[in-house]
Amino acid sequence: MSGLQVADSFLVANGTVRGIELHRERFVRSCAAAGVDATGFWDEQVQRLPGFGRWFPRFELHTSGELAVQLRPAPPIGGRVRVVVHEGPDPRVSPRVKGPDLELLGKLKESAAHRADEILLLDQDGTVLEAAYSALAWWEDDTLCFPPSDRPLLPSVTAALLRQIATTQGVPVAEHPITPRDLEATTEAWLVNALHGIRPIHAWSDSAIDPLPNSHSTPWQHDLESLAQPL
Repeated sequence: MSGLQVADSFLVANGTVRGIELHRERFVRSCAAAGVDATGFWDEQVQRLPGFGRWFPRFELHTSGELAVQLRPAPPIGGRVRVVVHEGPDPRVSPRVKGPDLELLGKLKESAAHRADEILLLDQDGTVLEAAYSALAWWEDDTLCFPPSDRPLLPSVTAALLRQIATTQGVPVAEHPITPRDLEATTEAWLVNALHGIRPIHAWSDSAIDPLPNSHSTPWQHDLESLAQPL
């Protein structure tokens, strides 16, 4: 089987998924940009996913034009996360499409595994874009913040769902660049993705663990999980 051109993964927990339509839209759109109509394939394969247990399937488009699904058991869900900053510019070739850079990101994350759980990627101006396998969000007072959406970011389904929750609850949302130093100084920062939901950053490289006694993450994780819908 040839190289990976597009991919999309999501957590299936006893037949329910968060943001399944957003995952569908992202995958189908990326496949269409590659000249492949994946609409029927997606709809058919989603109906075949198990209605019990925990799974982390990956929908794939390969450079040969072949569509496939890997039905994988879901890995354990993580909690707080230790991060390290990638030295140098963002190495991704296609940051807005999930798939082409997954092998590269896997090697990058593995290279930092002895120091951290995730690695933060920087834009050309030295501000934080996202992590290898997670989007970034952080709090400034009562405002939930994200990197600017016009930056080279993967469109994150989980970040989009958090924005929806914030709108429903009347929580202000803002976008602006932030440096690693300023991010470390915020009251709370999160890495978010489809598998784990929200993981608060509790330590930077070899620094001490921040206990985060007043973390927003627990109620927001609950709100996020409540968005799961039957397939």
